Amino acid sequence: MYLAVLNYGLQWYFPRPALAKIKDNKLSYFAPNNRTMTQKILRLTILLLLVACTGTPPPENAANPNNKPVSTAPTPPPPTYLSNATRVDKNIRSIYQDKKGAYWFGTNGAGVFRYDKKSLVQYTVKDGLADNQVVSIQEDEAGNIWLESAGFAISKFDGTTFTAYTNNPDFTIETTHNWNAALGDLWFFAGAGVFRYRSSALTYLPFPRTTKTSKNTDQTAFTLSPSAVYTTLRDQKGQIWMGTQARGVCRYDGKSHTWFTEKGLAGPAVLALLEDSKGTIWMGNNGAGLFRYDGRTLVNVTEEHQLGNADFRATGKSGLNTLARVYTINEDNSGAIWVGTADAGVWRYYEGVLTNYTTKDGLPSNAVSAICQDNNGELWFGTDAHGLCTFNGSTFTEVVEFVVAGQ
Repeated sequence: MYLAVLNYGLQWYFPRPALAKIKDNKLSYFAPNNRTMTQKILRLTILLLLVACTGTPPPENAANPNNKPVSTAPTPPPPTYLSNATRVDKNIRSIYQDKKGAYWFGTNGAGVFRYDKKSLVQYTVKDGLADNQVVSIQEDEAGNIWLESAGFAISKFDGTTFTAYTNNPDFTIETTHNWNAALGDLWFFAGAGVFRYRSSALTYLPFPRTTKTSKNTDQTAFTLSPSAVYTTLRDQKGQIWMGTQARGVCRYDGKSHTWFTEKGLAGPAVLALLEDSKGTIWMGNNGAGLFRYDGRTLVNVTEEHQLGNADFRATGKSGLNTLARVYTINEDNSGAIWVGTADAGVWRYYEGVLTNYTTKDGLPSNAVSAICQDNNGELWFGTDAHGLCTFNGSTFTEVVEFVVAGQ
């Protein structure tokens, strides 16, 4: 069962390994970045888990009794500007527009790019970033940008300096089973639970041992497990939702944990969570498809519309015209839900009707890994190996170059 679950992720977009990718049945490797030995071991372990389901990384070295973040760049070097200052990497994992209107594009191995319509800047580990893979981007109340990799490496950027929180051996991460949530908390995914950031401290919260998690032999923050969290969501009520590797979705309401596992949600990995403007929770599963929860009933939308992919569940074969391998979900200003898939382009769900867009409609790739609507109402799509494109309501346009000052 566990082997089959991991096989659902044996593509280069899940669980987003930085050391290898599988595409067209061919395995190719990336040279690891020069970082701490702990992070290298973690990376290698994730790859081994994907291929052979074996191996666990060593525990982090906790050596900071004051529990304070340690900057990896106390004197920040100047950012690394692109040689032509107009292009981003083709392998996009995340897209975010911050409060000031700047765009952030996280990549699979080239760090993160920031575009403010004046300049395009690339930040990597050389600039203090904890990892060159960036799969999640969020912003706190003070305007700091937080970035996380699939290897659970967390960075904070305050506009000048990067601070690394998880792959720095001089920083202690507290572990506790005392779950609670407060306004202003930030939540990050981890090996068998989540990280919570509050009052300048990062705390690891492993899931309570229940019938859903009792089989876990190791609940450390950096060990990939069936309960590993790959996506988090804080809803309008303050509840925390967590999509896991093989246990479905867990909701923490401030008092207790509730697990959603039925209708195929548990098994393949849950990679996307969204609360729409009506309060409905949407869940994206890499194999079982799209789910909708209205507070009372969990619906498998993919099965409801007969868009499953039995071949993928049985053999790993991808397929067009399916809604089985959901990677990312977002909502536009009209209330339409957009769903990016790993192999079938993007789907638009509006008032019960599903519409599929693929490369035939102008998408640069059918592997859509990120969706973001900007302040102007334009949709941005990040793809695997084919970069970015936008959608203005009628036309997809591939973003080849950015306009910058002086160009």
